[in-house]
Amino acid sequence: MREQMGQAKRMDRLKQIGMVLALGMVAGSMIGAQGQATPATSAAQKAPPLKLQSLAPDTIADPFPEVNPKFFTADSPSVATVESYLHANLGFDPNRIWRVAGIQKTTAPGISLVTVLISEKVANAKLQQAQFFVTADGKHLIADVRSGILPFGADPYADNRKVIQARADGPFQGSASKDLMLVEFADLQCPHCKEVQPLMKRLTEAFPQAHIVFQSLPLVDLHPFAYKAAAYGVCIAKQSNAAFFTYAQAVYDTQALLTAEEGDKTLKAAALKAGADPAAIASCSATDATKATVDASIKLAQDLGINQTPTLMVNGRIIGLGEVPFETLKELIRFQAELDGVSAAAVGPSLLVP
Repeated sequence: MREQMGQAKRMDRLKQIGMVLALGMVAGSMIGAQGQATPATSAAQKAPPLKLQSLAPDTIADPFPEVNPKFFTADSPSVATVESYLHANLGFDPNRIWRVAGIQKTTAPGISLVTVLISEKVANAKLQQAQFFVTADGKHLIADVRSGILPFGADPYADNRKVIQARADGPFQGSASKDLMLVEFADLQCPHCKEVQPLMKRLTEAFPQAHIVFQSLPLVDLHPFAYKAAAYGVCIAKQSNAAFFTYAQAVYDTQALLTAEEGDKTLKAAALKAGADPAAIASCSATDATKATVDASIKLAQDLGINQTPTLMVNGRIIGLGEVPFETLKELIRFQAELDGVSAAAVGPSLLVP
């Protein structure tokens, strides 16, 4: 079960792959924010053009109803911004099509309600409706309580990408270049984090030119030895990245022994396996400087809105680990790299090529 601060909770798979649940999928007719149609039309968004993403009109009938201008009453965000956001989140799937169906004012100043129709590029596909609120600053959306506050904009993950490039400084594998960053937020006492390590190994092999970072997020309310394990890791990583990953795997392999009776002994054994002096590492782990490093890693996760492990961030895009099929995960990484201008040759071939 996925580990979360304060509680263990499994996230919905659709949210993990950044698809329609992250947009707050709901069913129903096109209505205003207060439950009734809004007839007024904003001057800024008068009669927006019909938008249809990647549909072949010569082979497939248009599945969407015609855009109605009366559902465009808000000045922002623009249709173009919403289109760019949808492409960033859904464009990795070549069979996914959508249309912006409304951008409406609400009673909260500056808060807009966006409605999107989503379908697939197949005959007789079902239409689904997604709705979400966009905040006044145009940088965040709110779909529901479960999804929380998510990044929004034409390039929704750009700010997150800058943050991890500047602050995700944990031990890493792969390239020193940060053009393509895969940041794993993990807890060494988290059973689900242990389960996804084979997947992480496959990612390092699939994307040799990615900068793949292990960023500690000890969930101390759930795992009493997680913080100390992270502190040991800080000290071992000072010796080498390779030593850290040997240590981390040794901790995962002996997770069941992280108990009040055996925990310290288990961490020292893992340090020894990594080629470190257990006594020296234990002493280092207790220093204020080491604790400050662990605290900074936790703060980084909090600032990014990450509160569960394991979570993968791909150039600022959050993806849950362990809920997404490996081939889909590879395609998401490749797609995000292309959005960010990273050469496709640097991250391996597209999955669309046999």
